Amino acid sequence: MTDPRHAYDTDNGRYYRDPAGGPDLVSVTNVLDTSVNKRALMPWAVKVTVEWILNNRIEVARRAITDRAELTKQIKQIHRDARDTAADLGDRIHKAAEQRLLGAPVAVDPQVAPYLAQLDLWLSYWGVNIEKHIEATEITCLHRRLGYAGTADLMIWLPTGKNSALELWLIDFKTSATRSAKSVYPENTQQLAGLRYCESVLLPDDSEQPMPKIQRTGILNLRARSHALVEMPAGRDAHRAFRGALANALWHHAAPSTYPALLAPGQPAPARRRTIRKAA
Repeated sequence: MTDPRHAYDTDNGRYYRDPAGGPDLVSVTNVLDTSVNKRALMPWAVKVTVEWILNNRIEVARRAITDRAELTKQIKQIHRDARDTAADLGDRIHKAAEQRLLGAPVAVDPQVAPYLAQLDLWLSYWGVNIEKHIEATEITCLHRRLGYAGTADLMIWLPTGKNSALELWLIDFKTSATRSAKSVYPENTQQLAGLRYCESVLLPDDSEQPMPKIQRTGILNLRARSHALVEMPAGRDAHRAFRGALANALWHHAAPSTYPALLAPGQPAPARRRTIRKAA
């Protein structure tokens, strides 16, 4: 996950501070992480864990007898480490893409380079002039009335209209080392809709402008050897679905984690634990 200006992490996920001084705003991705059941995650976690066990089966067999507790702890960490590694690479790719789209120097990173090369190919195929056709990159979008915010990866003019007329696209980058460049998830549509129908955008100096009128939305999948722009139908119906996810997420974030037990009539209250002070 990238680190947008004014964003910060909480126990309930990412929020944005409002530079105008209003209430904090829940992030679009936080809403979907809280409300959407990502069914592919568990099979993926099982897969990477099983692969590690099979690739290290001699060590696993030995440690299952001599070091069972630590082995179990290590195995439980496998999918978390894989997730964090993928997220770190994704962050670096996003940062490099932002620098490229701003016309700024990009740090040398051998792991990032193949993905950045695919972005360059995509820009060249569409005839993009970064000075003329890039409306914004990594720009914070706000919807104070509904209480959320998010960061748009790219707003760009592409010749997709009638007679190749330019249309303003809202595009989100997705990276993966394994998934097809044409694959997307349904919640990607909700993410784009949440951003598309924000009220305003926040400029680098914290001044604001109304949200530009977005004409089309899509996911640009960047892979090491391929890429694909997948158009997503992020219309008002998708935004209504996102608003339902938003209400659900905010309820969960505000709900207490524990509730008192109800005692039956005549049931004695549980005894309080005595704290024993140790002598100094």
